[in-house]
Order: sequence, then structure tokens, then C-alpha cells
Amino acid sequence: MRAELGHHQEAFYSKSSIPRPHIVRAEGLRYFTDDGTVYIDANAGAAVANIGSGNKRVLNAMVDQGRKMTFSYVRFSRHDPNLELTARIAELAGPGFERVHLANDGSEANEMAIKFLRNCAYAAGRPAKRKVISLSPSYHGGTLGTMGWTGDSEYTAKYGDMMVPSTKVPAPLTYRPMNGLSGSEAALWAAQQLEEAILELGPENVLAFIMEPVGGTATGANVAPPAYLRAVREICNRHGVYLVFDEVMSATRTGAFLAAHHQPEARPDAVVIAKGLGAGYVPLAAAAFPRELVDTLTQTSGFDLSHTYNANPISCAAGCAVLDEMVDHHLIENGAQMGDLLKARLDELATRWPMIGDVRGKGLMLGVELVSDRDAKTAFPGAADASGRVRRVAMRNGLLIGGRRLNGGAFGEFLMLTPALIITPDDIEEMVQRLDLTLKQVTENLHADGFLKG
Repeated sequence: MRAELGHHQEAFYSKSSIPRPHIVRAEGLRYFTDDGTVYIDANAGAAVANIGSGNKRVLNAMVDQGRKMTFSYVRFSRHDPNLELTARIAELAGPGFERVHLANDGSEANEMAIKFLRNCAYAAGRPAKRKVISLSPSYHGGTLGTMGWTGDSEYTAKYGDMMVPSTKVPAPLTYRPMNGLSGSEAALWAAQQLEEAILELGPENVLAFIMEPVGGTATGANVAPPAYLRAVREICNRHGVYLVFDEVMSATRTGAFLAAHHQPEARPDAVVIAKGLGAGYVPLAAAAFPRELVDTLTQTSGFDLSHTYNANPISCAAGCAVLDEMVDHHLIENGAQMGDLLKARLDELATRWPMIGDVRGKGLMLGVELVSDRDAKTAFPGAADASGRVRRVAMRNGLLIGGRRLNGGAFGEFLMLTPALIITPDDIEEMVQRLDLTLKQVTENLHADGFLKG
């Protein structure tokens, strides 16, 4: 039978207890399966489908470009869609990000950012600068390079001997601050750990510090405190270390084009954008840098690395149309407003269900911490499978929602809500009602099994 050949990508995945529905059609925020089930998606896939499915403007732009030219290798030629897209990204990113290097996904773009900065240091006569510092927990991608920078013990256990690991310093977690400190004290303590790591490695050896200003799937939308961002900017300046913001997930989601825009005095030397840039229509990512940095390197060695599909004409045309939709329909601003509404409704759920320990995030990048004891902020044991239970029950209630327990539960367990920027108040109400019903059912189950207090 043909079904025995090839098979879905699922053939490679673990035998998960969480069903994977067979999607046959999508409209906006909703997905339709082969058995007629309709789901509302709380995650825009993986914080990707930011303008929803089936957008005619984007689809038409891809077809129109395909009729003109489907492919042109970026290192052998130039083309208008590349010029147009990078100009639009630079305009939205603003001062300090005048030069834009396109890539295909977040992992690749993060690697390109670090490789570019390495080229800058090397050309400037600082060849010893090759060390990277990152946070624990954190997530920067699934290649062997980005796995090495990711603060996830599960990666280290399996791939450690194959990776070049970064030096890890504690993330500025706001729900369970390190060492029992207050929020502001913990932020400055975490920044101090960065400086101590730089001094221990030797500033002459440290190339870059990479971090997520608003965390994704490693921290459940932890927002780095402003005092922390200002401190790490000053530390990096003091020691000649490049500061890189991984905004693969947060770009366009936090009420500004970049999360970096909320703290302009802590502006990074490079910012990486992905997921929502292609919005699920094409693989597309970008790394943006200051004009002076790029133009100086261009006068010497240049940066001649590329991948085959970088700046693909159809991808660039799609990216332009995605940005047009965001700008013309004020979707970034809608994300801020709808994010405030969704967070308020999630805060209401927290008063009803004791398994919610924290609701955090910015704009439409929100996390819900799951706890067995709210007063003690106690994480669920692995045997409870709290986020897995929520995901399974939510699916039965017509809701697709993501949840994770990372690093063996060392940093807790959470749900992520990253819906499309086109979401409306009615969509939010439907989403919250389905989540409310889900939490009621899961709470009863966790109580019955002895995993939940309160």
C-alpha cells in the first residue's frame, strides 16, 4: 500500500500520548481536520502564522513573483525582492539596524549573526574572540551550533560531545528569582553573573552574549527586566562584547516591531528575526546589524557566507506582503491591545484555578506557569504530566495550545499562548472559554491523582 511509503514526518517522532490531528484546511486562526473537527489555535502554529492562514495578498504576491522569477542565487546575482524586503525590515527595525542579512529560519539566522560578528572581530585584529555566552534556560535553535548555545540539559545529554557549548549564566527569571532575591535584586545579580563570566573567560576571548529579551519555549514568555537589559548593555560595552537579541519568536509580537524597541537605551548590536516574518507562508528569517559594522567589514574581507535559498525571490515577495499586511492593518498594534485583553482574561482564570501560578509576557507572547502549590510556587513532578494533560484535554475541547516542561522540570512547567496577530475580542473569548473548561477538567483529574493542592 502507498501508505507504507514515505509516510508523514510523524514517522520519525516519538510515540506521543498527545494526538496529532490530520489537518486538511485552515482559515485565519482555525484548523479543520479530516474528520470534521474544528480547532482554534492558541499558538499560531509555533508563533509563526502571525497573519493567519489563507491571506490572499501574500499568496498573490508569491504567484506574481513566481511568474517573473522563481530562483536566483544570492551570491551570483541581485534582484529587486531582496532589496525591497531588506529595506522594509530595516525601516521597521529603525536606527542601528540598517543592514539586513536574510536566512531561512531562526536557527540559521542566529548562526549567521554570530558568524558575522566573528568575521568583524577577526577583521579588526581580535582573532581570539570566539567565545559565546548565553543564558540558562534559553533556546536558540536546533542545529548543532545553536544547540550549543541553548540552555537545555536534554540537548546536552544527547548531543554534548558533538556541540561547541557556550558558557551559560543564569537567566533573569521573574517568577522564581535566583537565591530568593527580590525581582530587581535578582535582575542585577543575574547581570553580574554575565560580567563575572566575561572576566573569567577573559574579555579578549569573548565574542558575544546572546539572549532572548522575551523568552519563548525555554522560559514561558519570561520578560527580561529593564534594569537587567540596561546592565547587560553596559557590561558588553565595557568589555567589548557584542550583544545579540534572539527575537526569532518575539519580533512583531510584543506591541512593537522588535522587543528591543521597548528599551532603546539597551539596543543590541545584532537582532535576529524569524517565525512571523514569513508568517508560515515561506521559510524566512533575518539578522539585522548597524550600517557602520557591515560597511566596515565590506571594505575588507566582507561576509561571504550563504545558504542556497537565502533571499529566495518568492520568499522575499511573500515577506514584503506579510509586512504590508502588518502595517496596513495595524496588526502589531492589535497585538498589543489584544495581548492586554488576553492577559487580563488569563489573570481571571488564575483566580479560579489554583494550578495557575503566574501569567506573564508581553503583547501576544504570553506564558502561564503551572504549579502544584501556588503559595510555595512548587512545580508539578514529571509523573503529573501537567502540561501534557492540558494539551490533551484542550484538544478534546477544540483548542490547540502548547506546553512544555524543560530541563527536567528544573525551571518549572508552562503553557504558551502566542495566537495570530489578527485575533479579535470574540476569538479571545472563545479561546479563554475553551481553556477555562479545560483547566476545570484537568484540575479535577490532578486533584483525584493527588498532584494538586488547593
